[in-house]
Amino acid sequence: MTAIPEGPYGNASAPGHPADLLARFQQAVAAAPDRAAVHDERGSLTFAELDRRTAQVGKALTVRGAAPGEHIGVSLPRGADLVVALLAVWRAGAAYVPLDPAYPTERLHAMVRDADIRTLLTADDDDRAWPEGVQTLSLGELPAPADRNPAPPVSTPAHAPAYVIYTSGSTGTPKGVETTRGGVASLLSGLEAAGMYAEEPRVVAWNASVSFDASVQQWARVCRGDTLVVLGEEERTDPARLCEVLDRHGVHDLDLTPSHWHLLRADLLVRAVEGRRLRLFMGGEPVPEPTWRELAAERAGGRLEALNLYGPTECTVDATATWIEGGSPHIGHPLPGVRAHVLDAALRPVADGAEGELFLAGAGVAAGYVGRPALTATRFVADPFAADGTRMYRTGDKVRRRADQALEYLGRIDRQVKIRGYRVELGEIEAALATHPGVATAVVTLHSSPAAGEQLAAYLVAADGTEGSAAVAAASPDALREHLAKTLPQYMLPTAYVTLDALPLTVNGKVDLAALPAPQEAADAAAPPDDAAQDHAPDGEVETLIADVWSEVLGRAHIRADDDFFALGGHSLIALRVVARLKKQLGIAVSSREVYRHPRLRDLAQHVETVRVGR
Repeated sequence: MTAIPEGPYGNASAPGHPADLLARFQQAVAAAPDRAAVHDERGSLTFAELDRRTAQVGKALTVRGAAPGEHIGVSLPRGADLVVALLAVWRAGAAYVPLDPAYPTERLHAMVRDADIRTLLTADDDDRAWPEGVQTLSLGELPAPADRNPAPPVSTPAHAPAYVIYTSGSTGTPKGVETTRGGVASLLSGLEAAGMYAEEPRVVAWNASVSFDASVQQWARVCRGDTLVVLGEEERTDPARLCEVLDRHGVHDLDLTPSHWHLLRADLLVRAVEGRRLRLFMGGEPVPEPTWRELAAERAGGRLEALNLYGPTECTVDATATWIEGGSPHIGHPLPGVRAHVLDAALRPVADGAEGELFLAGAGVAAGYVGRPALTATRFVADPFAADGTRMYRTGDKVRRRADQALEYLGRIDRQVKIRGYRVELGEIEAALATHPGVATAVVTLHSSPAAGEQLAAYLVAADGTEGSAAVAAASPDALREHLAKTLPQYMLPTAYVTLDALPLTVNGKVDLAALPAPQEAADAAAPPDDAAQDHAPDGEVETLIADVWSEVLGRAHIRADDDFFALGGHSLIALRVVARLKKQLGIAVSSREVYRHPRLRDLAQHVETVRVGR
């Protein structure tokens, strides 16, 4: 094996000087070349095999111009090849830009142009048209790696870009956050120093989307010698299949959002009682107090342990962490290498216990937003407490420092929201709605219902000159949803669309969000009369049962046979509840993917009938 180069940033254990992750990966390969590095639905790769494959792909990327500072697009489905691609980009010294194949083509093309991507790694069967000038490389095009002693990774400085992840933008355009190699090295080093990662190698389930920055904290663990289990789409969304994978591979660590825990808790708690102890890495959204108390009790009983992780994309995934135990929810203390300041509007520290905005500094602070120097200068400001020219990031999060110095999250100072772990700027959805010719103005809010949980609701005023039947058709919920789906990912599509004569205003002329009608009340008011609804009423045992389930999980009083599950507010987590209820009441196992394939109630009922007859 090729001699391992010393990490360009120092040793992993040296405080403030963590080793580059590719140097650590080489050490992991040398220490256990035949140990499993990655499992997916199709098989496994050892550390030696992963080393050879990443070297081969990295070399092919270098030939195509990959180098430190270059952005390489990665558009691959979940699996071992995705891990190979990400490591190969880093091996070539470049930065990866995840391009989720499920995103609308228009959004992907905008990201490719914005990040100036010239080379893109794709799947063998990818037939998507990419912008002119972009060269694609399929991993399947490359022959099996023959070199038993692959060349070491390109030496890459700590300030070089590691990845660009696009987040929702308040002005209507997603913005690319460019982080550094040193920042990622600091992330893993900080979690290790804080005791959040075990010292010995672990088996880690990779659950988060590669377009979500929490994925970095999971997949990059292979660089420290941990074994990755890449969860497939159905495994991520089917509790029974997920638990089977956890058992089959002996998974120790699993990441999830609090919303996901609610659906998995019964299965995971059973396994905890049976002695199969998991460590849960929880993040993406605030932990509700009941969930905190439940997980704290599990930890106190020695059955399960959970962490609460907090951090914006602009600070390389995680900035604070704490064990979920005792007391009430909080986001803990800064990780080693992170400095946290709670400041007022004049950037002065506030007293402990007082509310202020959280500013973060340290090695994890990103380089900034790709191609947006003005926005970068606004959000990344000079750190007056360091006096060394470094910057701090203004998070927009309101916090207070408790007596024990732990930070407590209090909400946002702007209109950014988190929904099922995704960060969403409501202004981006409003800007997209305003491009529809039938919309004069629109406002989007986050609405919470006991049945369906948090969902997005759009309130709009029709454009002048669109009265009558043409206007109704032009600005119907289906037409608006179709219009938004051309540019926005699924999780950003509003559930409810409420047309008003005018948006309510405060005395200051701003939209009075508190005066907006609840979306369900508006939907009930607009519901067709009973005789009209009867023409589309569910018919037969299965349609009626599914309608009852939808009514319960979606909080909808009126469900018709031709209703669309997602148009009514359904999403992946609610689809799991539908599947569970069908199995319980009909004894039929239907995957959540079938709900996606048959979103119309009548079509889903026909599929269920076919499955039942064929048993």
